[in-house]
Amino acid sequence: MNKWAILSGIESNLPAYEAVMADIKRQGNNVEALYILGDLVGPRPETEKLIERVLNPHRGELEPLICKGWWEEQCLILHGLGPTGDAPELMAKYGGDTVKLLWDSVSRKTVQWLRSLDFGFFELDCLLIHGSTVGVDDELTPETSPIQMLDRLSRMQANNLFCGRSGLTFQYQLQTGSITSALTTLSHQASVQTVTVTPRQVIGVGNVGRTPGQATYTLYNPSTNQVDFKTVYYGNSKGFQNQRRGQNQNFASK
Repeated sequence: MNKWAILSGIESNLPAYEAVMADIKRQGNNVEALYILGDLVGPRPETEKLIERVLNPHRGELEPLICKGWWEEQCLILHGLGPTGDAPELMAKYGGDTVKLLWDSVSRKTVQWLRSLDFGFFELDCLLIHGSTVGVDDELTPETSPIQMLDRLSRMQANNLFCGRSGLTFQYQLQTGSITSALTTLSHQASVQTVTVTPRQVIGVGNVGRTPGQATYTLYNPSTNQVDFKTVYYGNSKGFQNQRRGQNQNFASK
């Protein structure tokens, strides 16, 4: 049973990353791939140590596949390499002190490496990405509407979309159904189109570094489509546990 270990939101939290890597090691040879879906870096002084650790796996560890996240985009913006010339969202959400800390914590060399990262990965029928097909800041949650979820899946014809922007662990399932749309022109002629929806799902993979002492990530078996949410406690509350269900929602498209 070869599985994928899917992480997101390490945010330069080195102890949290070490705890998760130790938990993955406990899975033995069952894990064949390691994905980090963005927000590898964050406004922490140990950012460069974390990057060094991730890029130099220990013996027996998998080499991670890493894509861009929201924090990586903010770094690129601050260095004049992003889609915009300033970072108003970062400033509004976290303030000037965090902006300065992020600037001071990430070297120019690391910024150039961040620039080379992929936007996401498409493996088998799975899309692995930080936000969604719309952008790294697109936050999908259990409260997102079924139509919006279907739109994000359909853009890349994926049956399984793994995302980390919300930081939540959830399994959002769309059941078999159909969607009928009609287009009326100026001549009042209606064009009706029916799209059949096959079972698909969106999986929130959790967050490794945001909550002190607690890291969450996801194990996925592409052969059986089984999703296991994992919680790892470190520091003063060491240990680990399975969260097989997390938050689960089922929807039938009509």
